[in-house]
Amino acid sequence: MMEHPERRWHDMGGDAAGPVPQDGHDFAIWEKRVDALVILGQGRGHFTVDGLRRALEDMGQDAFETMTYYERWVAALNQNLLEAGVYSVTELGAKMEEVKARGDTYGAAQS
Repeated sequence: MMEHPERRWHDMGGDAAGPVPQDGHDFAIWEKRVDALVILGQGRGHFTVDGLRRALEDMGQDAFETMTYYERWVAALNQNLLEAGVYSVTELGAKMEEVKARGDTYGAAQS
């Protein structure tokens, strides 16, 4: 049972959340690419920061608790690009199969 039924799952302002990690980390290349794609998508007018946020908040609590920050971002980016008609679900599926066929690792994909 939610303590604040008027709040959605992502609204944690004021709730206890534990310590905030202060150590930095290097971003993986795919995380940098997601960040670049978000900037490009917004720059081309495919979505706004509000659209990205809406997709993030609509994912639900399970996604928030099981996905990393950039996994949620890439899912929200994808949702916004689908909604904008940049590509279709069919085109996305075909591209995912093409990429999967390249191999499981970045090294395998380069060969």
